[in-house]
Order: sequence, then structure tokens, then C-alpha cells
Amino acid sequence: MSRPELSRDTQLCISLAARPSNHGTRFHNWLYDELGLDFVYKAMTTTDIEGAIAGVRALGIRGCSVSMPWKEAVIPLVDELTPSAAAIQSVNTIVNDVVDGRPVLTAYNTDYLAIEQLIAAHGLSRDERVLLRGSGGMARAVAAAFRDAGFAGTIAARNPLSGQGLAAELGWDWAESADGLGAPIIVNVTPIGMAGGPDADALAFSQEQVAQASVVFDVVAMPVETPLIRAARAAGKHVVTGGEVIALQAAGQFELYTGVAPTREQVERAEEFASRP
Repeated sequence: MSRPELSRDTQLCISLAARPSNHGTRFHNWLYDELGLDFVYKAMTTTDIEGAIAGVRALGIRGCSVSMPWKEAVIPLVDELTPSAAAIQSVNTIVNDVVDGRPVLTAYNTDYLAIEQLIAAHGLSRDERVLLRGSGGMARAVAAAFRDAGFAGTIAARNPLSGQGLAAELGWDWAESADGLGAPIIVNVTPIGMAGGPDADALAFSQEQVAQASVVFDVVAMPVETPLIRAARAAGKHVVTGGEVIALQAAGQFELYTGVAPTREQVERAEEFASRP
């Protein structure tokens, strides 16, 4: 099946990112073709976020993915915050519906929803403490999803302002460094291990911390097989990868925009296509 020929009725979805990538464009457009949907997706950037969101509203753009640095800045620009966005005061998805003849912009956070789904899908036990490294926007989404699922733990972050602040919001402990700490569930939400970065070959947690853990979760998605995930697999640990996160959050956006839920196999194939060099 392929999508209908482009026309004036084709619905547009976009992403707004400081540094746009091809991932969302390839993921969404592959699924539009696969499912025969009259949509098109385009990655964009801007220096005027207020003007960009006004454009989403005025031009009838169906959906908008939001990346850093605008995840918090768009909050006063939308009409409604769903619980997933309100829980962490961070937005990564905006849906534009027409209600009583006027556009209504509703904000979601599908990063939060993806983590929520993965906690359940992997059968993670709330009786086990979490050691989470990081305190940025994505760390907030991950930590809040764990907290709301009934987990307790520690935020390890060098920045005392964001680290202590996040820990206080969660009711968790805070440590300036993850060194010497351990937990049954260890989660990396930093760029350590990310391809092309200065720490691409580094471990976010030590071999000793991996050995002590029962679950190793790395949110880094490029590459999916980070040094931490490779070390965890070698140690026989239960792993959760960033590839699972990015596929689920993108699939969540796709369903919000189109009203169509792709199958797990379709999501996996779309993610495989989107991740090609």
C-alpha cells in the first residue's frame, strides 16, 4: 500500500528541533506509505518558537514534534496540557484539533509514555530501587515515569541545581556522582555512549555497577548497542535500550497525529528504516 497522491487535502506534520535529524522524517513517512495515509512529515528548525507555534495553529498543521530547547518554552503557547506533559512540565508532542471551528493545541510527552510502557512491558519490579544518571529534560521524563509507577531511587547528577531540584520533585535521593553507588535498576540518561560524542566509547556506569544490577537501561539510541548495553549483555543482565524508547515515543506521536495504531512489527520495520545511515 502507498499513500495517496499529494493534494490540498494532505495533512502536514512537522518536527521543531534546534538540530533536526532525519529519524522522525524517515520513521513517519515510512509508516504513511505502509498504511496508505494521506500525510507528510517534515523536519524543521526555527529561531522564533512563538511564531512557529502560531504557524502550527494558523496553518492547520496537524502535529508537531518538539525537541530541546523548546520543550518547556511551548507550554504557555498551547491550550491544553495532558497528564503526561503536566507531570514533568515538558512537551515533546503537540496535536492540533479543530473544536467548534477553532484550532486547539494539546500537548503531550510521549517520552514519558514510552518509559511508562517499557516499565510494564519488561516487568520491572517497583520493589527494586533505581539509580538514574542525569538531570536534563529526558531524565525528568524517565524519572517521573518511574516515580509514578511506584519506584524510589537516587538521581546522580553533577549539576546540584538541576540534580537536587529533580530529586526533590520526585521525593528521591540525590548524589553528585554515581561513583560507588549501586542499585538493582541502573539507568543512563546522559549522552555518555552516544555516537559522535566525546564519550562515545565510555561506560555510563562501571563494570562493578553493571555486575551488581539486575536491569541495565540506557536511553541513548544512537547507537542502540552502546558500550553500557554491550557490557550488560556480556554480564547476562536484563537490558532495556534507547532504540525501544525512540521507537515507542515516535509510534505514540504517530497514533496521536493519525488516529491509527501501527502494529509492533510495523513500528520495528519503520525504526529499522529510520535508523539506517
